[in-house]
Amino acid sequence: MSTPISPVTRGLVIANLGTPRAPTAEAVRTYLREFLTDKRVVQIPHLVWKPLLDWVILPRRSPVVAEKYAEIWMGEEGSPLLAYTLRLARALQAAMPATRVLPAMRYGQPALGDAIMQLHAEGIRDITLLPLYPQYSTTTTASMEDVAAVMRKRLPDTRIHVVRDYHVDPHWVDAIANSIRTYWDANGRGDRLMLSFHGIPERLVRAGDPYAAQCEAGTDAIAKALDIPRSEILLTYQSRFGRERWLQPYTLQTVEELARDGVRRLDVVCPGFAVDCLETLEEIAMQNADAFRAAGGEAFRYIPCLNDAPSHVAALAGIAANTDA
Repeated sequence: MSTPISPVTRGLVIANLGTPRAPTAEAVRTYLREFLTDKRVVQIPHLVWKPLLDWVILPRRSPVVAEKYAEIWMGEEGSPLLAYTLRLARALQAAMPATRVLPAMRYGQPALGDAIMQLHAEGIRDITLLPLYPQYSTTTTASMEDVAAVMRKRLPDTRIHVVRDYHVDPHWVDAIANSIRTYWDANGRGDRLMLSFHGIPERLVRAGDPYAAQCEAGTDAIAKALDIPRSEILLTYQSRFGRERWLQPYTLQTVEELARDGVRRLDVVCPGFAVDCLETLEEIAMQNADAFRAAGGEAFRYIPCLNDAPSHVAALAGIAANTDA
């Protein structure tokens, strides 16, 4: 059987973290097992970690996380992360007719390796992998680089280029700044502006992970695009997991402190997330909002991720089009 030939010669895979197939304990358990057995995510020796994961963490966490997913599930579209990633892929395909665009997930479905294989089967030999992580980390983008390395060995006739980061890309920065500005134009400006990024263990940064420095650089760029002093933006880190020390200041702790200190209207943006997901819609817009009000705050104003906004599509299309081997 001959290999189908695509009318285009370039392929683009936009890849997100992943999501369970359904808001059920069983589906969440399957997803979390794949995610938490990646050595890029958890560096505990396998012989120690696997029994702890299978017999303690997954039985306890899966039902709890499933309930959280159920609160934000988007019906037949699935989880928000999947729904918005698929919408973003369709919008990028419309904006890039000379490129074949596919969505993928590092964990779960549609699988990243399968997306690359599909493009190869269509005759495409020039593939760009765009992780939907503006900032590089050894816990996220590096794991996708691992997949790309495996696929290069399987497909030696194919160029597979991975975009490492785009945290200071001017078009992406402008898209974030414009989303904030548009919200302020419609709703007024809050007392404080917080940018909340996903956290990672501090030991990774001490070992050379550039993530924290890139979060800082991106925040500086966003402040400049907004034409406000950097001191008027709070940078915090969310989603801590486990007992070790993670990047600080922690988002939840800061939210509560701000409310106790008299901040009544807090504007919150999550620039490390390309699309809305469990961490933004449930953790930030629900959990942190409740904590803010309980500590004395009045209006916790979450500004959504860029999702499939035209400005986001244009920024990512430009980043993908300008990649070099």
